[in-house]
Amino acid sequence: MKLMSYFLLILILLLQLMIPRYAQCSLDSIMDTKIKEALTGLAKKISCTSIFSSGRLSSCPAGMVVTSCACGYGCGSWDIQGETTCHCQCSTIDWTTSRCCHPT
Repeated sequence: MKLMSYFLLILILLLQLMIPRYAQCSLDSIMDTKIKEALTGLAKKISCTSIFSSGRLSSCPAGMVVTSCACGYGCGSWDIQGETTCHCQCSTIDWTTSRCCHPT
């Protein structure tokens, strides 16, 4: 009886070693690699710059679009007008910065 128990235990362990447990992980790894390659290619094709202006408006140069804005005096309320201009909405603003990007 003991011999049979040991035999079954060894058989179960051998079967577990033979089953490919990491097949899904290799597919995940391939997908992660493909996504990173795509994003790396994308990052190389975008050029960005910051435009600093006095007052509540900051506009991007021709051919560029606003991706984000920053406002002086800790103002966190802003909007983008016409895809090219940052507009800070607080009552007192001393500067506005727009982050402008374009494909290269």
